[in-house]
Amino acid sequence: MRRNLDQHEGRTINAWYSGKHRAPGGNVQAIMRPDGLPIWVSDVLPGHRHDLTCARTTGVLGALYWSASQLDLPTLADSGYHGAGQGVHTRSSSPATARSSPLATRPTTHSLRSVRCRGERGFALLTGRWRALRRVTASPRRIGDYVKAALVLMHIEQVQLRNSR
Repeated sequence: MRRNLDQHEGRTINAWYSGKHRAPGGNVQAIMRPDGLPIWVSDVLPGHRHDLTCARTTGVLGALYWSASQLDLPTLADSGYHGAGQGVHTRSSSPATARSSPLATRPTTHSLRSVRCRGERGFALLTGRWRALRRVTASPRRIGDYVKAALVLMHIEQVQLRNSR
């Protein structure tokens, strides 16, 4: 079995190891509709990569920039996208407590938090409905295939639910 190894600060590391989670894993990017239903998921990338790096690698940022400029459709993103650029909005990096944040950023931060939960709902729908995605014990390289299959099944399920009404 060949391992995917990278160099980091002069040492060899396993690229699929996520220091944040202290376990091997992968990074999957997704785009959600305003109601929280996922509409696109990326291929899996090694778990040690940052969200913004993965978004650039998969081409998500280009699509988000285009939708912001051509369709006047900005994107709400989590804090992993901080510094992504024009049209990609993240919450301000002020302190966690609302009382200590500057008055000017409170309304924006509050509205971003209240709407961003819909994006989190998309991942909750995927992992809640498809138990196989909760703890993947197969090779991390296969995670993207599993998530894409779950996305297709979810869309089929949504169409059937809509037609049954």
